[in-house]
Amino acid sequence: MASKTAELRELTDEQLLERAESSKEELFNLRFQLATGQLDDSSSIKKVRHEIARIATVMSQRDIEEARATATDAEAGAPGTEPGTESEQ
Repeated sequence: MASKTAELRELTDEQLLERAESSKEELFNLRFQLATGQLDDSSSIKKVRHEIARIATVMSQRDIEEARATATDAEAGAPGTEPGTESEQ
């Protein structure tokens, strides 16, 4: 059985955004039910908040990995960054 985070990592960026939007909408509805006294299980709010946090974490990790890859590519293509070469000052 895969963890919830592992399942999220398998999704594409678009699917993550869709899941985040639906979770935020669900959280809104749960809060509305809480305010009107119709919510039976108050722990569901916590579960949805954790789901939103997991999605945000996975998206953030992807952004960081992409930024690192871009920086690495830029450094590899920059002149004078190879070992043994001296830069002019």
